Amino acid sequence: MVNIENLIIGAGPSGLSIAGRLRKSGIPFEVLEKSDNVGIAWRNHYDRLHLHTDKKYSELPYLPFPKDYPTFISKHQYIAYLDKYVQEFDIKPVFNQKVVSVKKDGVVWIVQTQDKIYEAKNVIIATGYNRIPKIPVIKGQESFNGGIVHSEKYKNGKPYKDKNVLVVGYGNSGAEIALDLYEYGANSFVSIRNPVNIVKREFKGHSTQSLAIFFIRFGNKVYDFIARLFKKLLLKAVRGTNIPISPLAPSEQLRTLGKVAVIDVGTLAQIKAGNIRIMPDIEQLTDHAAIFVNGEKLSVDTIIMATGYHARLEEFINNVSPLLNERGYPKAMWFDDDLYKGLYFIGFNLPLTGILRDINLSSEKIVKHIRKSH
Repeated sequence: MVNIENLIIGAGPSGLSIAGRLRKSGIPFEVLEKSDNVGIAWRNHYDRLHLHTDKKYSELPYLPFPKDYPTFISKHQYIAYLDKYVQEFDIKPVFNQKVVSVKKDGVVWIVQTQDKIYEAKNVIIATGYNRIPKIPVIKGQESFNGGIVHSEKYKNGKPYKDKNVLVVGYGNSGAEIALDLYEYGANSFVSIRNPVNIVKREFKGHSTQSLAIFFIRFGNKVYDFIARLFKKLLLKAVRGTNIPISPLAPSEQLRTLGKVAVIDVGTLAQIKAGNIRIMPDIEQLTDHAAIFVNGEKLSVDTIIMATGYHARLEEFINNVSPLLNERGYPKAMWFDDDLYKGLYFIGFNLPLTGILRDINLSSEKIVKHIRKSH
């Protein structure tokens, strides 16, 4: 058994933020990572990905981005930044360690991987908002002869040139993948089941995130009012596109449904130009086609499921269900009950002001709480 004071599970931005702060504080820790590298989710993302958040609000603790990085940095630049971060703070995760069990034993936590057992005073869960792909079952898919893949496996549109590709879901990944497919010469279609909100990444020279950070200080009522004003511009922009728009303001939709607005990076213009076609929900699949709820039929070569992810914390944390909300995410960063003392969560919040900014702020609060008992 390996004994360690603080055990971090996950070597993505959340886990590295905690590790960086603990290193700076001189507090011992260990990081477990199920893959063979840090930031594995970022490495696996599609090629064209850029941050939707301003770089000045997306840094990890104590390490600014290089000055020559653009405002919205690329996936590859972000990966290089994470690699530099672990070097800067001498963070050496134990790789290829899949955690299968986390449970309390008296005043300590016992963490079991596929081949090791750890005992820790504090366990920080940083396994990510997007841990397990959410793949819905579509009626008739067993007879469909085309390919069905989740967006986590999508890299770029090169293999799909001249193919009919149907993207299921119009979140941020779905919208960008649809655009990428079109730019690579595929016939790009998007099936949208539920109403969405769409916002621009920038407005009059300001990032949408910076505007959110400014207005949120006035409270939800004021923010919702401002968001509804911006939404009037959206309604004009989507006119004639068949995109179902939520009756809620983007801020209300996030608070009540946990659904973020789509940050448009050019997809909407191609939809309006007729280069990307919007379809309703799928009723069923045949051997070579999708039939939609409006009766329309479309020949399809490949379906890409941009349908999101689950955290599925209950799969490896003992008795965690009381701590989770209706969407399966922790209700808080830590809990005062003795049964859960020493258990922390980071990276499971989706604030209006950006998840990477929230990770930085949350890591400060968590490490401050840990230091009190150190």
